[in-house]
Amino acid sequence: MNSIKIAPSVLSCDFARMGEEIEDVVRAGADLVHFDIMDGQFVPNITFGPPVLAKLRSRCGAPMDVHLMIVDPERYVDDFASAGADIITFQVEACRHPHRLLNHIRDLGCRAGVSLNPGTPEEQIRYLAPSLDMVLVMTVNPGFGGQAFIPEMLEKIRRIREMLGPDRDLEVDGGIDGKTARQVIEAGANVLVAGSYVFGKTDRAEAIWTLRAAKP
Repeated sequence: MNSIKIAPSVLSCDFARMGEEIEDVVRAGADLVHFDIMDGQFVPNITFGPPVLAKLRSRCGAPMDVHLMIVDPERYVDDFASAGADIITFQVEACRHPHRLLNHIRDLGCRAGVSLNPGTPEEQIRYLAPSLDMVLVMTVNPGFGGQAFIPEMLEKIRRIREMLGPDRDLEVDGGIDGKTARQVIEAGANVLVAGSYVFGKTDRAEAIWTLRAAKP
């Protein structure tokens, strides 16, 4: 099993101080920094695009984990790779040719993954599995931070871990705290996205340590 990695989501940071906030969580021990890219179409919220990511690249001393919650992700992956993304994950529901896109992302020099909404069955990615560096399971309905964890996703995590085997990253995003971290790790996840649980704490190093130590 891969080591446990913590990826604070900037969706919960102080947007007026994004550069400082990113530097702070990296100093606190973040393994990755998670960027939720929303377009107001695939999800009801809007965040930011490649120019903002490019400006933040020099402030981010950890890999940039970019999650595209947008329609037609094929149109934008080149721009996000050029802006400094290290990992690009797109929603399988939003992509017409996911196998082709996974290969293209890897050709751009990034790690490539897909994400599934809570209502999307894991069978939808079975034939993509050999091409995946990572799978991201949404444990809330995407679009807003601070939502409650959906417990039915634990069985999906278990099944995807069986599909991927022990060596590839399985990421979860949504409602992650000290309790749910233990549950998703037990189910097979090893990359935990946490927004408000990390950015909402005064001692962010302790919050990250608590998540990383939440092994069964």
